[in-house]
Amino acid sequence: MRATILLSLLLLTGAAQAQMPVPGLDAAHLAIVVNDEEANSVAIGELYRKARDVPARNVVHVRIPGKPHKLTAEQFAKLKEEIDSKLPHDIEAVLMVWTAPWAVECNSITSAYTLGFDPEQCVKTCNAGRPSAYFNSPAPRPSAAATGLRLSMLMPTESVAEAKALIERGVASGFRLTPATAYYLVTGDKARNSRAPFFPRSTTVPPKKLAIRTLQQETLEGAQDVLIYQTGRANVDKLETLKFVPGALADHLTSWGGNLLGTEQMSSLRWLEAGATASYGTVSEPCNHWQKFPNPSVLLRHYVNGATAIEAYWKSVAWPAQGLFIGEPLAAPYRRAGGK
Repeated sequence: MRATILLSLLLLTGAAQAQMPVPGLDAAHLAIVVNDEEANSVAIGELYRKARDVPARNVVHVRIPGKPHKLTAEQFAKLKEEIDSKLPHDIEAVLMVWTAPWAVECNSITSAYTLGFDPEQCVKTCNAGRPSAYFNSPAPRPSAAATGLRLSMLMPTESVAEAKALIERGVASGFRLTPATAYYLVTGDKARNSRAPFFPRSTTVPPKKLAIRTLQQETLEGAQDVLIYQTGRANVDKLETLKFVPGALADHLTSWGGNLLGTEQMSSLRWLEAGATASYGTVSEPCNHWQKFPNPSVLLRHYVNGATAIEAYWKSVAWPAQGLFIGEPLAAPYRRAGGK
């Protein structure tokens, strides 16, 4: 029922959105944070700055030696203070260009940066999380939702070539509206299907050239038009058979998707390697609270109504303390032309 209501709002607002540019985050208000200890970070940061015409004043250089997977709260506090001290006052989002660190104790580094480190979540990671005021926010841009709010995302640096391809997909998403499908899979993994009640019903949205398909099956195979793919599994098969359209979002509900270099469960990096433009995963055991993962209907509504990938993903998570946002933040396939 909740998913149906949200989808109805999407359909009602779609025609109006098609008539006007959608205000929102742009390159002038995005900062890039580069780790000078990592050659790939420096190279990819410059590739991204040029691709998106990010002002040079918005680039911040820091040093994080050793590529640690996790920072202590004290280490992170010093890093955040350094970043913030170098940012122009009008920055509304930050892109960290590295793979690791991705966690601050039990928090993700993106949530710790945007909402502040939450030590209470680490007392017992399966407890309910601190609610995000940005969840399902109608604000047209981050600064309108809360004073000083700065969203954050991580762009992985394991491969310069793959990062370049990721950036190109994000930029390409803004050029033209591509026929595409949003896929939602209800699998046999009951524990990891806690957000299935929020999967929208199968339908089509003609003004957006978008089909929505909610399917009862274990995996998606052979689809060549994937805009959104959300499922609940520890490992997702057949990714190599799929084609993601520019700007595609994809994630799986499992405990350790945000453990980017881990092997116990599928890393969210696999989505980007398969062709998605942004993804999400948790960095510590969250249990299966749907509030700790992207809400499918909320994500769909905001993205299809013109939000950037970083805005839509952040608006879709009610309790994001443990959740890591990765990818190309400015991808916006449903925003009309008029800026990057």
